[in-house]
Amino acid sequence: MNPNHPNDPLHGVTLEMMLNELSAYYGWAELGRIVRIRCFQFDPSVKSSLVFLRRTPWARQAVENLYRQMLIAKSWDRPPQA
Repeated sequence: MNPNHPNDPLHGVTLEMMLNELSAYYGWAELGRIVRIRCFQFDPSVKSSLVFLRRTPWARQAVENLYRQMLIAKSWDRPPQA
């Protein structure tokens, strides 16, 4: 998170918040299919995923990219504002 870019969709969003939203939106099985990492595929939990993602930059980047895509998909689901 970069404080110089408040328009960044990740600004103020913690990794834990991302995981909670992604798991609620996609479910763990779908997350494991999209981002092929073991902590999403076998006995998934937010806690084990956080440990892995904090130590593995490429996996964290994949999760952040998926989170951005989810935000776009959610914005398309919203009714138009008058």
